[in-house]
Amino acid sequence: MGRAKKVVLAYSGGVDTSVCIPYLMHEWGVEEVITLAADLGQGDELDPIREKALKSGASESLVADVKDSFIHDYAFGAIQANALYENRYPLGTALARPLIAKILVEAAQKYGADAIAHGCTGKGNDQVRFDVSCAALNPNLKILAPAREWGMSREETIAYGEKFGIPAVVKKSSPYSIDKNLLGRSIEAGVLEDPAAEPPEEIYEMTKAIANTPNEPEYIEIGFNKGIPTTLNGTPKKPVELVEQLNQVVGNHGVGRIDMIENRLVGIKSREIYESPAMLVLIQAHRDLESLTLTADVTHYKRGVEETYSQIVYNGLWYSPLKAALDAFILKTQEQVSGTVRVKLFKGNATIVGRWSDNSLYSPDLATYGAEDQFDHKAAEGFIYVWGLPTRVWSQRLKS
Repeated sequence: MGRAKKVVLAYSGGVDTSVCIPYLMHEWGVEEVITLAADLGQGDELDPIREKALKSGASESLVADVKDSFIHDYAFGAIQANALYENRYPLGTALARPLIAKILVEAAQKYGADAIAHGCTGKGNDQVRFDVSCAALNPNLKILAPAREWGMSREETIAYGEKFGIPAVVKKSSPYSIDKNLLGRSIEAGVLEDPAAEPPEEIYEMTKAIANTPNEPEYIEIGFNKGIPTTLNGTPKKPVELVEQLNQVVGNHGVGRIDMIENRLVGIKSREIYESPAMLVLIQAHRDLESLTLTADVTHYKRGVEETYSQIVYNGLWYSPLKAALDAFILKTQEQVSGTVRVKLFKGNATIVGRWSDNSLYSPDLATYGAEDQFDHKAAEGFIYVWGLPTRVWSQRLKS
């Protein structure tokens, strides 16, 4: 671990990150702890969080509003990549971690800190994402993870904090571990640790139960420019505004819930519940628009790139050479991905019902079965002969 004099701590205001402040100072000999809370649109009151950090012993309490960067620089790239980890999870939490690491490293440089710290435990993915991202951005900074090493139970952690004036949580403690930002919520622990147990309705916040959704469908139109969503129902929207409005509209129809058994990077399986209304629909719409504007070979090849991209982001390698190389490929593929997709929202379903683009590769004269058909049917016989020739030769050899 090594000794550190001044530390910038990623701070959420929760028990673990609050206890990290006195623990770093009294157990590890850190002289000064500066906290940094990232505003990712989680909806928390950040002024009380700032005050709590100071009362817990921080010399300075920083709050960074990074919502615009979060959507523009992180979420939009993931949409262009149709990034779904294990083909289901749109990486809402994972995408936030490299951004938090970036502002941690920047704050450490600004304030002359020789280490950064976080409150991650040893079982999760976030410790990897923070450690690897910070090391990539500044390999000279020490990385401290007290909660990974202190070995205290939840009750012991609270008791330790109380010794240094950190009040225990007054409200009824939730059995769930929840992470929330603009892109959605991740919920785990409690009854959810039983993979056979149905998630109770109380855990959801961004999506309505099907029984409570409107009885009439709602149609929305999402406009894209080079793979980036820019309009909603024909009206230009700023990135944060677009995501916020889509979360509300889509979630109102019960769309955006995910219940999955997830393979964590550290080697364990975890039952995870996610709510991610906007991201799921944006990726679905974007992928559909690609089917209209990309050639078949690019579309098929890109699917493998998307899977690799999703694994890279999930595994904390945002600032890696492979990620940069894949970014260049994905960006090239998006040059013609402009147009509009119409989505029907109804009773937990988001269904693509229309799409159009000035860059469309769909030719009505070739696709039609009507009188306007321009496809040369006579050419098909020769094509099939050449295409099937290797199979025919193989079969003849097998039967000879």
